[in-house]
Amino acid sequence: MVLALQKEDIDIGALISASRTNNDGAQIVFVGCVRDDGNMDALEIEAFVPVAEKDLAYIAEEATNKFGLNSVDIIHRYGRLALGETIVVILVGAGHRPEAYEGSRFIIERLKEKVPIWKQELSGNARGEWVH
Repeated sequence: MVLALQKEDIDIGALISASRTNNDGAQIVFVGCVRDDGNMDALEIEAFVPVAEKDLAYIAEEATNKFGLNSVDIIHRYGRLALGETIVVILVGAGHRPEAYEGSRFIIERLKEKVPIWKQELSGNARGEWVH
């Protein structure tokens, strides 16, 4: 299980290989990226890391228990990210695909709702509002 907040890019292929077990009939990978909303060059992402790490562990345990998941990996980046860069990767392993899909969806929704991570749109020298 990998639960992390980091500035570095995420090697998704290595994460998939490392977490796969013989009990997995399904692995679901969710990748959140910086999208072009029309007037933005990048995102600035900040996190209250000590609390966010505890929240990720709680969410992973909650999802594991609720959906019977075999594995959960959650990596969220912070810092300045350009258009197209990866923000978050959620990798879920389960015996069957319904549990994997439902578990992955549950995790991203809980992450957006609970974890202290904020983002700000950057365009040239202009900065947008901080949003959760």
